[in-house]
Amino acid sequence: MSNDERVVRVGHSPDPDDAFMFHALTTGLIDTPGFRFEHVLLDIETLNEKAIAEEYEVSAVSIHAFPEIADKYSLMNCGASMGEGYGPMLVSSNSMTLDEVCSKPIAIPGQKTSAHLALKMALGNVETVIVPFDEIMPRIQNGEFASGVIIHEGQLTWKSHGMNLILDLGVWWNERTNGLPLPLGGNVVRKDLGPQLCEQITDWVKQSIEVAISNPDEALEFAKQWGRGIDDETNSKFVQMYVNSRTIDFGDDGRASVMKFLIEGQDIGMINQDFNPNSIEFIGA
Repeated sequence: MSNDERVVRVGHSPDPDDAFMFHALTTGLIDTPGFRFEHVLLDIETLNEKAIAEEYEVSAVSIHAFPEIADKYSLMNCGASMGEGYGPMLVSSNSMTLDEVCSKPIAIPGQKTSAHLALKMALGNVETVIVPFDEIMPRIQNGEFASGVIIHEGQLTWKSHGMNLILDLGVWWNERTNGLPLPLGGNVVRKDLGPQLCEQITDWVKQSIEVAISNPDEALEFAKQWGRGIDDETNSKFVQMYVNSRTIDFGDDGRASVMKFLIEGQDIGMINQDFNPNSIEFIGA
């Protein structure tokens, strides 16, 4: 690294789709003159908190958390994690009805996660307990919780953990919105970098996603390190669920879905009423 290179920190989840997306950017496969990118791996709830503290220049965040940081960060039009008729899943180890599930505390992966917002939209004001995402299935198995909402590769491995699917929140959203994808995560860039640099960094992130999609083998191998023991087939399948053409560009329907998701979050009192979802500027759109 030369002395005149500026370091840009990229916060993202320790999870295969994010690692795949940022592989080219953080390993120097893309020419970023004057800048070097370092990735910082943290769970999504911690990333939401770090963004509120304005810690990193670029970060993955939950769409649910975006209104709280919208004065400090802009949302990129690339890097979206969207469920195209799939998404976070409400699971249990025993066969249960939805009414039974709603009568007991439900484990969730974070207060500001989109999974939490979608759950409350779907089920109303159920009791929730925050549990690290990778502990949710084990703690359902040991009887501590009757049910929980799983994210990341758990959406593919739940059967092998002996879980029952109660509700797929991506299917629920898709069916009630006439086919819109469920907005889960997005990439943000800090506004104090200035409009020109925000546009440039967004373009580099988009290039990184395009490089990974067009040359997947190396990026998939890199991404597998964060798959918590999943095999190559599951790794590839999971990455393709959340890194695809939608990740390169939200699309008109994707942008509309983000706004709708946040407006409905306001309707149930989980998003600040002062925020205007229709005012979101998607950088690079």
